[in-house]
Amino acid sequence: MSTTITVTGMSCEHCEETVADALADVEGVASVDVDREAESATVDGDADPNALVAAVEDAGYDASA
Repeated sequence: MSTTITVTGMSCEHCEETVADALADVEGVASVDVDREAESATVDGDADPNALVAAVEDAGYDASA
């Protein structure tokens, strides 16, 4: 299953990496693709969308499912 969330506040490649790392740590995540220009992150796996949003917010960015 694939879930796409909106992520705002990313301005550079380091931001993308920070968000990707935060998402990868969520239980049930198989892979992550973050695109700062599209302001989105697509996650493959069976992770809870609310947990994904919380992980991004904990990393310092705004997110919504």
